[in-house]
Amino acid sequence: MKVSIRESVATHALLIIAAIFAVYPLVSIIVSSLNGGEGDAPFANFSVAWTRGSFGSALIASAVVAGTVVIVTAVLASLAGFALATMRIPGSKAIMGLLLVGLVLPYEVTVLPLYQLLSGWGLIDTYWALILPQIGLSIPLGVFWMRTFFASVPLELLEAARLDGASRFQTLRLVLLPIAGPAIATLCTILFLFTWNEFLLALILVPENQAVQTAPLALSFFSGTARAADPNVTAAAAVLVALPIVLAYIVLQRRLITGLTDGAVK
Repeated sequence: MKVSIRESVATHALLIIAAIFAVYPLVSIIVSSLNGGEGDAPFANFSVAWTRGSFGSALIASAVVAGTVVIVTAVLASLAGFALATMRIPGSKAIMGLLLVGLVLPYEVTVLPLYQLLSGWGLIDTYWALILPQIGLSIPLGVFWMRTFFASVPLELLEAARLDGASRFQTLRLVLLPIAGPAIATLCTILFLFTWNEFLLALILVPENQAVQTAPLALSFFSGTARAADPNVTAAAAVLVALPIVLAYIVLQRRLITGLTDGAVK
């Protein structure tokens, strides 16, 4: 179907306007972070923010938490998704129902029980206080995602592996995982974005130990102190916190889009 010139112009105009609205906040923060530095040095605000806000340890903490959550969730979701998609498991419908509840339940309602549970275990203000709940919150999405992929694999492929004498685990490791790359990469990217940006759990579960406070929480504390009253320094701190996630998206965007469009259901 041919598109008229008027429709094409209108579509491109709307896309340009939407892009401007989307990019303007990011550009304004970057410009603000480069203005008003000490001695007119363009990156002085970043140096001040890095030193005063202790963002080095915060970025390391975020990387540790996000990396652990992504790896553990991807492994568990792949195993569970494979089992639910290819095996006859008693109570599988009930399991999927429970996962669906975990997927749609607002995680804010779990914060207080999580605090009480982890406090009883003595895990408050530790990495485990962030890692364990976020793995639990990520598992429903991961299992649904990987089950959808494995359920779409042709049965002939599984039968061929079985006839060749492959066990279930060998079928998963040698046959399915190599072709599940786009689905797993997309899942890992989504989980990394969500985990890195998580704020509420960090605020409630690691309020005192600065060594394990993540970058978003450190940015919140930094922007709320009197010493960070300079908005240009606060903007520089925001850029420091957002930079790793922006770089990760730039590197993985093609794989992410591919996985979203066809990798997870191919």
